Amino acid sequence: MGIAPLALTWLENQQAARAETVKPDLERKQFDLLAKAPHHPPRATAMISLFMQGGPSHHDLFDPKPEMAKWDGKKFPGTVKYDNAAQASSKVFHSPWKFQPRGNSGIELSELLPYLSEVVDDITLIRSMHTGVNNHVQSIYALSSGRIQKGRPALGSWLTYALGTESQELPAYVAMTDPKGLPVAGVQNWSGGWLPSMFQGTVVRPQEPRILNLNAPPHLRGNVQRDYLDYVGRLNRRHLEERPGELDLQARIASYELAARMQTAALEALDLSQETKATQTMYGMDNPATKDYGSRCLIARRLVERGVRFVQVFTQNQYWDHHGNIKNSLPKACLKTDQPSAALVADLKQRGLLDSTVVHWGGEMGRLPVIQNEKNIGRDHNTYGFSMWLAGGGFKGGYAHGKTDEFGHKAVSDIVHHYDYHATLLNLFGLDPQRVVYKQGPREQTLLDGQPGKVVEELLA
Repeated sequence: MGIAPLALTWLENQQAARAETVKPDLERKQFDLLAKAPHHPPRATAMISLFMQGGPSHHDLFDPKPEMAKWDGKKFPGTVKYDNAAQASSKVFHSPWKFQPRGNSGIELSELLPYLSEVVDDITLIRSMHTGVNNHVQSIYALSSGRIQKGRPALGSWLTYALGTESQELPAYVAMTDPKGLPVAGVQNWSGGWLPSMFQGTVVRPQEPRILNLNAPPHLRGNVQRDYLDYVGRLNRRHLEERPGELDLQARIASYELAARMQTAALEALDLSQETKATQTMYGMDNPATKDYGSRCLIARRLVERGVRFVQVFTQNQYWDHHGNIKNSLPKACLKTDQPSAALVADLKQRGLLDSTVVHWGGEMGRLPVIQNEKNIGRDHNTYGFSMWLAGGGFKGGYAHGKTDEFGHKAVSDIVHHYDYHATLLNLFGLDPQRVVYKQGPREQTLLDGQPGKVVEELLA
Protein backbone atom coordinates (compact mmCIF):
# COMPACT_ATOMS: atom_id res chain seq x y z
CA MET A 1 0.00 0.00 0.00
CA GLY A 2 2.93 2.33 -0.56
CA ILE A 3 2.91 5.31 -2.93
CA ALA A 4 4.81 3.50 -5.71
CA PRO A 5 1.91 1.21 -6.83
CA LEU A 6 -0.47 4.18 -6.83
CA ALA A 7 1.93 6.26 -8.90
CA LEU A 8 2.39 3.40 -11.37
CA THR A 9 -1.37 2.99 -11.75
CA TRP A 10 -1.77 6.73 -12.32
CA LEU A 11 0.92 6.73 -15.04
CA GLU A 12 -0.67 3.75 -16.77
CA ASN A 13 -4.05 5.45 -16.75
CA GLN A 14 -2.57 8.65 -18.13
CA GLN A 15 -0.89 6.76 -20.97
CA ALA A 16 -4.11 4.90 -21.74
CA ALA A 17 -6.06 8.16 -21.78
CA ARG A 18 -3.58 9.73 -24.23
CA ALA A 19 -3.70 6.64 -26.45
CA GLU A 20 -7.50 6.58 -26.65
CA THR A 21 -9.29 9.23 -28.65
CA VAL A 22 -12.52 10.17 -26.92
CA LYS A 23 -14.94 12.24 -28.92
CA PRO A 24 -16.40 15.03 -26.82
CA ASP A 25 -20.14 15.52 -26.53
CA LEU A 26 -20.76 18.67 -28.56
CA GLU A 27 -24.36 19.00 -27.46
CA ARG A 28 -25.73 19.16 -23.96
CA LYS A 29 -27.46 15.92 -22.98
CA GLN A 30 -31.18 16.13 -22.43
CA PHE A 31 -33.22 13.37 -20.81
CA ASP A 32 -36.96 12.96 -20.43
CA LEU A 33 -39.65 10.31 -19.98
CA LEU A 34 -41.50 10.95 -23.22
CA ALA A 35 -42.42 7.79 -25.13
CA LYS A 36 -39.67 6.77 -27.56
CA ALA A 37 -39.67 4.52 -30.60
CA PRO A 38 -38.11 1.05 -30.15
CA HIS A 39 -35.54 -0.36 -32.59
CA HIS A 40 -37.97 -2.84 -34.12
CA PRO A 41 -41.70 -3.61 -33.72
CA PRO A 42 -42.27 -4.68 -30.11
CA ARG A 43 -44.35 -7.54 -28.74
CA ALA A 44 -44.39 -6.07 -25.22
CA THR A 45 -45.03 -2.50 -24.10
CA ALA A 46 -45.21 -2.96 -20.30
CA MET A 47 -44.00 -5.36 -17.62
CA ILE A 48 -45.14 -6.42 -14.14
CA SER A 49 -42.51 -8.30 -12.15
CA LEU A 50 -43.75 -10.24 -9.13
CA PHE A 51 -40.49 -10.65 -7.25
CA MET A 52 -40.44 -13.44 -4.65
CA GLN A 53 -37.43 -12.41 -2.63
CA GLY A 54 -35.61 -15.20 -0.81
CA GLY A 55 -35.70 -18.03 -3.34
CA PRO A 56 -38.84 -20.19 -3.85
CA SER A 57 -38.14 -23.92 -3.75
CA HIS A 58 -38.43 -25.20 -7.30
CA HIS A 59 -38.33 -28.81 -6.05
CA ASP A 60 -41.60 -28.26 -4.22
CA LEU A 61 -43.39 -25.98 -6.70
CA PHE A 62 -42.31 -26.32 -10.35
CA ASP A 63 -39.76 -29.06 -10.96
CA PRO A 64 -40.94 -32.55 -9.89
CA LYS A 65 -38.26 -35.19 -9.39
CA PRO A 66 -40.00 -38.54 -8.73
CA GLU A 67 -36.69 -40.41 -8.82
CA MET A 68 -35.67 -38.57 -5.64
CA ALA A 69 -38.26 -40.55 -3.67
CA LYS A 70 -36.04 -43.63 -3.51
CA TRP A 71 -33.17 -41.47 -2.23
CA ASP A 72 -35.22 -39.68 0.42
CA GLY A 73 -33.19 -39.51 3.65
CA LYS A 74 -30.16 -41.17 2.03
CA LYS A 75 -26.81 -39.58 1.26
CA PHE A 76 -26.78 -37.43 -1.86
CA PRO A 77 -24.69 -39.23 -4.52
CA GLY A 78 -22.61 -36.25 -5.54
CA THR A 79 -21.14 -32.94 -4.42
CA VAL A 80 -23.24 -30.08 -3.10
CA LYS A 81 -22.14 -26.48 -2.72
CA TYR A 82 -23.69 -25.26 0.52
CA ASP A 83 -24.23 -21.66 1.50
CA ASN A 84 -24.58 -22.50 5.21
CA ALA A 85 -22.12 -25.31 5.91
CA ALA A 86 -22.83 -25.26 9.66
CA GLN A 87 -26.40 -26.51 9.15
CA ALA A 88 -25.67 -28.58 6.05
CA SER A 89 -26.73 -32.17 5.57
CA SER A 90 -26.03 -34.56 2.72
CA LYS A 91 -29.41 -36.29 3.12
CA VAL A 92 -31.73 -36.07 0.14
CA PHE A 93 -35.06 -34.34 0.81
CA HIS A 94 -37.78 -35.47 -1.57
CA SER A 95 -40.70 -33.08 -1.85
CA PRO A 96 -43.57 -33.91 0.51
CA TRP A 97 -46.07 -32.23 -1.87
CA LYS A 98 -47.75 -33.92 -4.81
CA PHE A 99 -47.40 -32.88 -8.45
CA GLN A 100 -49.76 -33.53 -11.32
CA PRO A 101 -50.20 -32.40 -14.95
CA ARG A 102 -52.25 -29.23 -15.32
CA GLY A 103 -54.18 -27.62 -18.16
CA ASN A 104 -54.17 -28.71 -21.77
CA SER A 105 -50.38 -28.37 -21.83
CA GLY A 106 -49.93 -30.98 -19.09
CA ILE A 107 -47.25 -29.00 -17.28
CA GLU A 108 -46.71 -30.56 -13.86
CA LEU A 109 -47.22 -28.20 -10.93
CA SER A 110 -47.34 -28.65 -7.17
CA GLU A 111 -50.56 -28.95 -5.20
CA LEU A 112 -49.42 -25.76 -3.45
CA LEU A 113 -50.27 -23.76 -6.60
CA PRO A 114 -53.95 -24.47 -7.35
CA TYR A 115 -54.65 -21.02 -8.85
CA LEU A 116 -51.57 -20.98 -11.09
CA SER A 117 -52.77 -24.37 -12.36
CA GLU A 118 -55.84 -22.60 -13.76
CA VAL A 119 -53.74 -20.29 -15.97
CA VAL A 120 -50.86 -22.69 -16.70
CA ASP A 121 -51.70 -22.67 -20.42
CA ASP A 122 -50.87 -18.95 -20.48
CA ILE A 123 -47.40 -19.21 -18.95
CA THR A 124 -43.87 -20.13 -19.96
CA LEU A 125 -42.20 -22.04 -17.12
CA ILE A 126 -38.39 -21.86 -17.21
CA ARG A 127 -36.88 -24.74 -15.22
CA SER A 128 -33.25 -24.01 -16.11
CA MET A 129 -32.49 -20.55 -14.73
CA HIS A 130 -28.89 -19.91 -13.66
CA THR A 131 -27.01 -17.02 -12.05
CA GLY A 132 -24.29 -19.10 -10.43
CA VAL A 133 -23.72 -16.91 -7.37
CA ASN A 134 -25.03 -18.50 -4.18
CA ASN A 135 -25.87 -15.33 -2.29
CA HIS A 136 -29.11 -13.36 -2.12
CA VAL A 137 -27.75 -9.88 -2.78
CA GLN A 138 -25.43 -10.76 -5.65
CA SER A 139 -28.03 -12.96 -7.34
CA ILE A 140 -30.63 -10.19 -7.00
CA TYR A 141 -28.19 -7.79 -8.64
CA ALA A 142 -27.54 -10.28 -11.46
CA LEU A 143 -31.24 -10.74 -12.23
CA SER A 144 -32.09 -7.08 -11.76
CA SER A 145 -29.11 -5.18 -13.17
CA GLY A 146 -27.09 -7.68 -15.22
CA ARG A 147 -24.06 -7.97 -12.96
CA ILE A 148 -23.45 -9.05 -9.36
CA GLN A 149 -21.94 -5.66 -8.46
CA LYS A 150 -23.85 -3.00 -6.56
CA GLY A 151 -24.69 0.36 -8.11
CA ARG A 152 -25.89 -0.57 -11.59
CA PRO A 153 -29.30 0.45 -12.99
CA ALA A 154 -32.17 -1.96 -12.45
CA LEU A 155 -34.07 -3.50 -15.36
CA GLY A 156 -36.98 -1.09 -14.94
CA SER A 157 -34.58 1.84 -15.19
CA TRP A 158 -33.11 0.53 -18.44
CA LEU A 159 -36.57 0.06 -19.98
CA THR A 160 -37.75 3.54 -19.03
CA TYR A 161 -34.45 5.06 -20.18
CA ALA A 162 -34.82 3.37 -23.58
CA LEU A 163 -38.57 3.75 -24.08
CA GLY A 164 -39.90 6.42 -21.73
CA THR A 165 -43.57 6.04 -20.84
CA GLU A 166 -46.96 6.55 -22.42
CA SER A 167 -48.22 8.37 -19.32
CA GLN A 168 -46.85 11.78 -18.36
CA GLU A 169 -49.10 11.88 -15.28
CA LEU A 170 -47.79 8.75 -13.55
CA PRO A 171 -44.28 7.45 -12.83
CA ALA A 172 -42.72 5.40 -15.61
CA TYR A 173 -41.31 2.87 -13.14
CA VAL A 174 -43.07 1.87 -9.91
CA ALA A 175 -41.80 -0.28 -7.02
CA MET A 176 -44.47 -1.67 -4.68
CA THR A 177 -43.08 -2.74 -1.32
CA ASP A 178 -44.44 -5.17 1.26
CA PRO A 179 -46.04 -3.90 4.49
CA LYS A 180 -43.62 -6.01 6.53
CA GLY A 181 -40.46 -4.46 5.13
CA LEU A 182 -38.15 -4.01 2.18
CA PRO A 183 -36.55 -6.95 0.37
CA VAL A 184 -32.85 -7.76 0.75
CA ALA A 185 -30.70 -4.99 -0.81
CA GLY A 186 -33.45 -2.46 -0.06
CA VAL A 187 -33.68 0.51 -2.42
CA GLN A 188 -30.97 -0.96 -4.66
CA ASN A 189 -33.73 -3.13 -6.11
CA TRP A 190 -35.18 -0.13 -7.96
CA SER A 191 -32.09 2.04 -8.24
CA GLY A 192 -31.31 3.98 -11.39
CA GLY A 193 -27.59 3.47 -10.74
CA TRP A 194 -25.56 5.91 -12.81
CA LEU A 195 -28.46 6.68 -15.15
CA PRO A 196 -30.05 10.10 -14.57
CA SER A 197 -32.18 9.84 -11.44
CA MET A 198 -35.46 10.40 -13.27
CA PHE A 199 -35.20 6.74 -14.36
CA GLN A 200 -35.16 5.22 -10.86
CA GLY A 201 -38.27 3.54 -9.45
CA THR A 202 -40.94 5.47 -7.57
CA VAL A 203 -42.09 3.69 -4.40
CA VAL A 204 -45.80 3.07 -3.90
CA ARG A 205 -46.32 2.07 -0.28
CA PRO A 206 -48.47 -0.92 0.75
CA GLN A 207 -50.77 1.21 2.90
CA GLU A 208 -52.29 4.69 2.78
CA PRO A 209 -50.94 7.15 1.99
CA ARG A 210 -49.42 5.01 -0.75
CA ILE A 211 -47.39 7.96 -2.03
CA LEU A 212 -46.14 10.29 0.68
CA ASN A 213 -46.54 14.08 0.46
CA LEU A 214 -48.59 13.85 -2.72
CA ASN A 215 -51.27 16.37 -1.79
CA ALA A 216 -50.75 20.02 -0.99
CA PRO A 217 -52.13 21.45 2.31
CA PRO A 218 -55.76 22.53 1.92
CA HIS A 219 -54.97 26.26 1.99
CA LEU A 220 -52.57 25.91 -0.99
CA ARG A 221 -54.74 23.88 -3.34
CA GLY A 222 -56.28 25.11 -6.59
CA ASN A 223 -55.17 28.32 -8.31
CA VAL A 224 -52.87 29.29 -5.43
CA GLN A 225 -50.82 26.15 -5.89
CA ARG A 226 -50.92 26.39 -9.69
CA ASP A 227 -49.60 29.97 -9.69
CA TYR A 228 -46.90 29.06 -7.19
CA LEU A 229 -45.77 26.02 -9.21
CA ASP A 230 -45.67 28.04 -12.44
CA TYR A 231 -43.46 30.64 -10.75
CA VAL A 232 -41.15 28.01 -9.25
CA GLY A 233 -41.00 26.26 -12.62
CA ARG A 234 -39.74 29.42 -14.31
CA LEU A 235 -37.08 29.84 -11.61
CA ASN A 236 -36.03 26.20 -11.95
CA ARG A 237 -35.67 26.39 -15.73
CA ARG A 238 -33.59 29.56 -15.45
CA HIS A 239 -31.46 27.88 -12.77
CA LEU A 240 -30.93 24.85 -15.04
CA GLU A 241 -29.99 26.97 -18.07
CA GLU A 242 -27.21 28.54 -16.01
CA ARG A 243 -25.90 25.08 -15.05
CA PRO A 244 -25.72 22.95 -18.23
CA GLY A 245 -25.03 19.26 -17.77
CA GLU A 246 -26.42 19.04 -14.22
CA LEU A 247 -28.44 15.86 -14.79
CA ASP A 248 -29.51 15.46 -11.16
CA LEU A 249 -30.92 18.98 -11.20
CA GLN A 250 -32.77 18.23 -14.42
CA ALA A 251 -34.17 15.03 -12.93
CA ARG A 252 -35.26 16.79 -9.73
CA ILE A 253 -37.14 19.45 -11.67
CA ALA A 254 -38.83 16.75 -13.76
CA SER A 255 -39.83 14.84 -10.61
CA TYR A 256 -41.40 17.97 -9.08
CA GLU A 257 -43.40 18.60 -12.22
CA LEU A 258 -44.50 14.95 -12.32
CA ALA A 259 -45.55 15.13 -8.66
CA ALA A 260 -47.88 18.03 -9.45
CA ARG A 261 -49.50 16.11 -12.30
CA MET A 262 -49.80 13.00 -10.12
CA GLN A 263 -52.02 14.72 -7.56
CA THR A 264 -55.05 13.78 -9.61
CA ALA A 265 -53.86 10.87 -11.75
CA ALA A 266 -52.19 8.83 -9.00
CA LEU A 267 -55.09 9.11 -6.60
CA GLU A 268 -57.40 7.81 -9.30
CA ALA A 269 -55.05 4.98 -10.34
CA LEU A 270 -54.60 3.79 -6.74
CA ASP A 271 -58.32 3.90 -5.90
CA LEU A 272 -59.41 0.26 -5.78
CA SER A 273 -62.97 1.19 -4.83
CA GLN A 274 -63.51 1.76 -8.57
CA GLU A 275 -63.10 -1.98 -9.17
CA THR A 276 -66.10 -4.31 -9.08
CA LYS A 277 -66.66 -6.65 -6.16
CA ALA A 278 -66.11 -9.59 -8.50
CA THR A 279 -62.69 -8.27 -9.54
CA GLN A 280 -61.67 -7.63 -5.94
CA THR A 281 -62.72 -11.16 -4.98
CA MET A 282 -60.82 -12.57 -7.97
CA TYR A 283 -57.61 -11.07 -6.54
CA GLY A 284 -58.35 -12.42 -3.05
CA MET A 285 -59.08 -9.06 -1.43
CA ASP A 286 -61.88 -10.67 0.64
CA ASN A 287 -59.36 -12.98 2.37
CA PRO A 288 -56.95 -11.63 5.02
CA ALA A 289 -54.24 -14.02 3.79
CA THR A 290 -54.29 -12.60 0.25
CA LYS A 291 -55.76 -9.11 0.71
CA ASP A 292 -52.49 -7.17 0.78
CA TYR A 293 -50.77 -8.97 -2.08
CA GLY A 294 -53.98 -9.05 -4.09
CA SER A 295 -54.39 -5.29 -3.65
CA ARG A 296 -50.90 -4.63 -4.92
CA CYS A 297 -51.33 -6.94 -7.93
CA LEU A 298 -54.58 -5.17 -8.80
CA ILE A 299 -52.90 -1.76 -8.50
CA ALA A 300 -50.15 -3.05 -10.82
CA ARG A 301 -52.78 -3.89 -13.44
CA ARG A 302 -54.38 -0.44 -13.05
CA LEU A 303 -50.98 1.23 -13.48
CA VAL A 304 -50.00 -0.54 -16.70
CA GLU A 305 -53.54 0.03 -17.96
CA ARG A 306 -52.80 3.75 -17.59
CA GLY A 307 -49.48 3.72 -19.41
CA VAL A 308 -46.89 2.90 -16.71
CA ARG A 309 -43.97 1.05 -18.29
CA PHE A 310 -42.63 -1.16 -15.47
CA VAL A 311 -44.11 -2.22 -12.12
CA GLN A 312 -42.41 -4.49 -9.61
CA VAL A 313 -44.28 -6.01 -6.67
CA PHE A 314 -42.04 -7.23 -3.84
CA THR A 315 -42.45 -9.67 -0.99
CA GLN A 316 -40.82 -8.87 2.33
CA ASN A 317 -37.22 -9.54 3.34
CA GLN A 318 -36.35 -13.25 2.94
CA TYR A 319 -40.00 -14.30 2.73
CA TRP A 320 -39.11 -17.34 0.58
CA ASP A 321 -35.75 -18.09 2.25
CA HIS A 322 -36.80 -21.37 3.85
CA HIS A 323 -33.65 -22.67 5.52
CA GLY A 324 -35.92 -24.22 8.16
CA ASN A 325 -39.59 -25.00 8.82
CA ILE A 326 -40.26 -25.31 5.08
CA LYS A 327 -43.26 -27.60 5.64
CA ASN A 328 -45.14 -24.72 7.28
CA SER A 329 -43.51 -21.65 5.71
CA LEU A 330 -43.74 -22.63 2.05
CA PRO A 331 -47.52 -23.29 2.06
CA LYS A 332 -48.01 -19.96 3.84
CA ALA A 333 -45.98 -18.09 1.20
CA CYS A 334 -47.91 -19.79 -1.60
CA LEU A 335 -51.23 -18.98 0.04
CA LYS A 336 -50.32 -15.29 0.09
CA THR A 337 -49.24 -15.01 -3.55
CA ASP A 338 -50.75 -17.81 -5.67
CA GLN A 339 -54.30 -16.50 -6.10
CA PRO A 340 -53.35 -12.84 -6.73
CA SER A 341 -50.58 -13.79 -9.20
CA ALA A 342 -52.86 -16.04 -11.23
CA ALA A 343 -55.65 -13.44 -11.06
CA LEU A 344 -53.32 -10.86 -12.56
CA VAL A 345 -52.65 -13.08 -15.59
CA ALA A 346 -56.34 -13.90 -16.05
CA ASP A 347 -57.44 -10.28 -15.56
CA LEU A 348 -54.92 -8.91 -18.06
CA LYS A 349 -56.03 -11.55 -20.55
CA GLN A 350 -59.74 -10.79 -20.25
CA ARG A 351 -59.01 -7.08 -20.75
CA GLY A 352 -56.89 -7.67 -23.85
CA LEU A 353 -53.71 -6.49 -22.10
CA LEU A 354 -51.80 -9.75 -21.69
CA ASP A 355 -50.54 -9.80 -25.28
CA SER A 356 -48.62 -6.57 -24.65
CA THR A 357 -47.78 -6.97 -20.94
CA VAL A 358 -45.06 -9.30 -19.62
CA VAL A 359 -45.83 -10.83 -16.22
CA HIS A 360 -42.83 -12.27 -14.39
CA TRP A 361 -42.95 -14.44 -11.24
CA GLY A 362 -39.80 -15.60 -9.49
CA GLY A 363 -37.03 -14.98 -7.01
CA GLU A 364 -33.27 -14.71 -7.12
CA MET A 365 -32.59 -18.43 -6.59
CA GLY A 366 -34.03 -21.86 -5.90
CA ARG A 367 -33.16 -24.41 -3.20
CA LEU A 368 -30.95 -27.48 -2.79
CA PRO A 369 -32.16 -31.11 -3.01
CA VAL A 370 -30.81 -31.97 0.45
CA ILE A 371 -31.92 -31.31 4.02
CA GLN A 372 -30.70 -28.26 5.84
CA ASN A 373 -31.24 -28.17 9.61
CA GLU A 374 -32.34 -31.72 10.41
CA LYS A 375 -34.17 -30.61 13.57
CA ASN A 376 -36.29 -28.11 11.62
CA ILE A 377 -36.11 -29.17 7.98
CA GLY A 378 -35.44 -26.62 5.26
CA ARG A 379 -33.43 -26.18 2.08
CA ASP A 380 -30.28 -24.12 1.42
CA HIS A 381 -29.59 -21.77 -1.56
CA ASN A 382 -29.21 -22.94 -5.14
CA THR A 383 -28.54 -20.61 -8.07
CA TYR A 384 -27.23 -23.28 -10.48
CA GLY A 385 -30.66 -24.47 -11.55
CA PHE A 386 -33.99 -22.96 -10.51
CA SER A 387 -37.42 -22.03 -11.87
CA MET A 388 -39.48 -18.96 -12.67
CA TRP A 389 -42.42 -18.28 -14.94
CA LEU A 390 -43.46 -15.58 -17.41
CA ALA A 391 -46.70 -14.81 -19.21
CA GLY A 392 -47.81 -12.50 -22.01
CA GLY A 393 -45.85 -9.95 -23.99
CA GLY A 394 -44.74 -12.44 -26.63
CA PHE A 395 -43.87 -15.41 -24.39
CA LYS A 396 -45.33 -18.81 -25.27
CA GLY A 397 -48.28 -20.14 -23.34
CA GLY A 398 -48.37 -23.66 -21.92
CA TYR A 399 -44.65 -24.25 -22.38
CA ALA A 400 -41.99 -25.64 -20.01
CA HIS A 401 -38.40 -24.88 -20.96
CA GLY A 402 -35.15 -26.51 -19.89
CA LYS A 403 -34.25 -29.22 -17.41
CA THR A 404 -32.29 -29.72 -14.24
CA ASP A 405 -30.56 -32.97 -13.35
CA GLU A 406 -32.43 -35.86 -11.69
CA PHE A 407 -32.08 -34.14 -8.29
CA GLY A 408 -32.98 -30.62 -9.43
CA HIS A 409 -29.52 -29.49 -8.42
CA LYS A 410 -28.10 -27.99 -11.60
CA ALA A 411 -29.53 -26.91 -14.94
CA VAL A 412 -28.35 -29.37 -17.59
CA SER A 413 -30.19 -28.48 -20.81
CA ASP A 414 -31.47 -25.29 -22.45
CA ILE A 415 -29.87 -23.25 -19.68
CA VAL A 416 -31.12 -19.67 -19.38
CA HIS A 417 -28.55 -17.37 -17.79
CA HIS A 418 -29.64 -14.04 -16.36
CA TYR A 419 -28.10 -12.24 -19.33
CA ASP A 420 -30.08 -14.43 -21.77
CA TYR A 421 -33.22 -13.52 -19.86
CA HIS A 422 -32.39 -9.81 -20.20
CA ALA A 423 -31.59 -10.10 -23.91
CA THR A 424 -34.91 -11.88 -24.49
CA LEU A 425 -36.90 -9.28 -22.57
CA LEU A 426 -35.29 -6.36 -24.38
CA ASN A 427 -35.97 -8.06 -27.71
CA LEU A 428 -39.67 -8.42 -26.86
CA PHE A 429 -39.78 -4.71 -26.05
CA GLY A 430 -38.40 -4.01 -29.53
CA LEU A 431 -34.90 -3.20 -28.30
CA ASP A 432 -31.47 -4.31 -29.49
CA PRO A 433 -29.49 -4.93 -26.25
CA GLN A 434 -26.31 -3.58 -27.86
CA ARG A 435 -28.00 -0.32 -28.85
CA VAL A 436 -29.50 0.50 -25.45
CA VAL A 437 -26.41 2.43 -24.40
CA TYR A 438 -25.63 5.06 -21.80
CA LYS A 439 -22.34 6.88 -22.28
CA GLN A 440 -20.53 7.35 -18.99
CA GLY A 441 -17.29 9.17 -19.71
CA PRO A 442 -15.40 7.15 -22.33
CA ARG A 443 -17.33 3.98 -21.53
CA GLU A 444 -20.56 2.93 -23.20
CA GLN A 445 -22.68 1.15 -20.59
CA THR A 446 -25.29 -1.48 -21.41
CA LEU A 447 -27.50 -3.84 -19.42
CA LEU A 448 -25.60 -6.90 -20.68
CA ASP A 449 -22.23 -5.20 -20.08
CA GLY A 450 -20.31 -7.37 -22.53
CA GLN A 451 -21.89 -10.66 -21.46
CA PRO A 452 -22.92 -13.09 -24.23
CA GLY A 453 -26.66 -12.68 -23.79
CA LYS A 454 -28.73 -14.36 -26.49
CA VAL A 455 -32.42 -14.15 -27.29
CA VAL A 456 -33.94 -17.50 -26.26
CA GLU A 457 -36.14 -18.01 -29.30
CA GLU A 458 -37.74 -21.15 -27.86
CA LEU A 459 -39.51 -19.01 -25.24
CA LEU A 460 -41.24 -16.82 -27.80
CA ALA A 461 -44.71 -17.34 -29.20
